Amino acid sequence: MHLPTKLFKQEPRIQLGVSLIEMVVFIVVVSIALLALVGVYRQATINNVDPIVRMQGLEAAQSLLDEILSLKYSGDTPTGGIPACTSCNDTPDADMNDVDDYRNWSDNPYPGYTRTVSVSTDAANTIKLITVSVDTPTGETILLSAERANF
Repeated sequence: MHLPTKLFKQEPRIQLGVSLIEMVVFIVVVSIALLALVGVYRQATINNVDPIVRMQGLEAAQSLLDEILSLKYSGDTPTGGIPACTSCNDTPDADMNDVDDYRNWSDNPYPGYTRTVSVSTDAANTIKLITVSVDTPTGETILLSAERANF
């Protein structure tokens, strides 16, 4: 008897799954990628508050510097600033109406922030350098300076 050849011929099978080695390689690759992603996320979370702290410190410095610059050059300066004072009184007093009253002044505008002011006068007593320094809770120091002329 003659048997048909079709019975003994094996046809290629269609693969319907994943081998164990492929699955292990996939898990290792995904784990490495996930660790890198978590590391970036962690670093971003740690540094996320820095811009807010810096912005609050800058706002505290700028508002005080604007307040000081709007005042008279000296206690002897007339209202409007003209004519310029020739024998200016650079002694700080309690009325807070001129630039010198803020010399070596400090306060705490927000919890954890310290704001200090220094005022220095040039040799001719015509320009005062006002420097506002804000120390933030993160240890950063923000400095803003401006000059106020005697006019």
